[in-house]
Amino acid sequence: MLKVLSAAEMYNVDKLTTSEYGIPSLLLMENAATSVVRAIEENLDTLENKKILILCGKGNNGGDGATCARLLWMKGASVKAFLFGKIEETKGDARVNFEILAKLSGLKNDDFGNTIEFHDSAVLSKIFFDEPDVIVDALFGTGLSRPVEGDLKNLVSFLLESKTSGTLKNKLIVSVDLPSGLDADKHYPIGDCVKADLTVTFTAPKLANVFPPACNYGGRLYVANIGSPSQLIQSAQSQIFLTEKRDVKKWLEKTQVRPNSYKKSRGRCLIVAGSDDFPGAAALAANSCFMAGAGMVWLAVPKSTKETIASKVRDEVIIRTLEEVSGFKPAVTWEELDCVAIGCGLKNDEKTKNLLIELVENRKTPVVLDAEALNLLSPFEIQGNETLPLILTPHIGEFRRLVGKNLQENERIEAAANFAEKHKVILVLKGQRNLIARPDGVVAINPTGNAGISRAGAGDTLTGIIASFVAQTCAVVESPSLEDMFEAVASALYVAGLAAEIAAQKFSDRLMTPYQAVKCLKQAIDQILAS
Repeated sequence: MLKVLSAAEMYNVDKLTTSEYGIPSLLLMENAATSVVRAIEENLDTLENKKILILCGKGNNGGDGATCARLLWMKGASVKAFLFGKIEETKGDARVNFEILAKLSGLKNDDFGNTIEFHDSAVLSKIFFDEPDVIVDALFGTGLSRPVEGDLKNLVSFLLESKTSGTLKNKLIVSVDLPSGLDADKHYPIGDCVKADLTVTFTAPKLANVFPPACNYGGRLYVANIGSPSQLIQSAQSQIFLTEKRDVKKWLEKTQVRPNSYKKSRGRCLIVAGSDDFPGAAALAANSCFMAGAGMVWLAVPKSTKETIASKVRDEVIIRTLEEVSGFKPAVTWEELDCVAIGCGLKNDEKTKNLLIELVENRKTPVVLDAEALNLLSPFEIQGNETLPLILTPHIGEFRRLVGKNLQENERIEAAANFAEKHKVILVLKGQRNLIARPDGVVAINPTGNAGISRAGAGDTLTGIIASFVAQTCAVVESPSLEDMFEAVASALYVAGLAAEIAAQKFSDRLMTPYQAVKCLKQAIDQILAS
């Protein structure tokens, strides 16, 4: 997983890279600019004859932009760079690169026939935004902590409005490190900011890069290694991480189907779900659990709904009634199970609550609690443990009931970490960018998913996928640790989110359904394994 650093931590990493490892800061700037150029190249057919506009501030972010200008020109692009200030007002490595750019300005590259221009003390009215194919935003980096003011505020506001609905709608806008106008340490805009198509950040992501609503302004995120040793990043105190594709690939390879696999060795789940009012929730959870790879799935439902729900589930799912699983009588025993998931569409009454408490207190496997199970246990007073983890999957409304107080959306990360630590559970706090918190205070942000999944049934399908991944882990890992369970849950969220992105491409954000996303799990897994 990628550690998410604060602006201060990032500054310290850069400083130590130079002081402790002898890597010149000028080289770090060159590497940063090279990574931006590489990202632009990947998004264009060619740089040759492309027109690129680079907007530079007076700090190191602007110095990155000046370096980009030189490198892009060397690769065949015609470049115009504007410094909002004077070269004499710049310092250090940025000053070096602006002076180089000033000396190159006006030259023609004989290899390509392209030109390079540089203008300091830029005036907004003299910049023709309709000409370039690409606009590089190198105005402000991670040092910004207050809203942009003055002429630069007008520029940032223009870029935002024009990208959203105006003349820049079809231009490729690339932000260097962070869309200008954002505070690196805040996950919400502090004022107007640039809306980019892609952002290239350096060494490690910052909170504004990866958590909404701020991350919605960055487009696709590239995290570039510019030369800082990984030891410096890992030694930072941050407890926030970003799940990576390679984390999920590792889990998929660990739980792959082997030549000697059989149904009981591939993960066995019990789903306790459904009611007269919500028979579909039970079917969605059970079907998703099986389709996500579990070897065997039992579904326990109220006796009154058994026939209705049986008509909705896959033939492979084994149907039981709640009466049959109460006390885990011979119909199904703990020894037959790797994971239990409880809550999707259950009835909220005393009888169901008693069964729920019985199952949780007598558990011998990890238990996933969702939907009505969370409401029945609110406010939450149970203590989990590392041997038999409880995995809770609330949305923000359910989470407020669990903690017994009102919480704001901007408190999600801290509240999730505190809850997981206090109750010794794994907490999946759902929302735009799902969070996974574990008892040691670590919080992982899941980067996949889209708004198209925001329809009835999405929680039920996700519960089934999580239960399936947990069961598959328990089936192949002897005495799985809490870290193993955390890895399984993080992988489930990543794969489910990627499947939703694929479904949205097929059926559109407006019309896709949660179960259509489940049907795209194979494509999501194939895409990860092929990466």
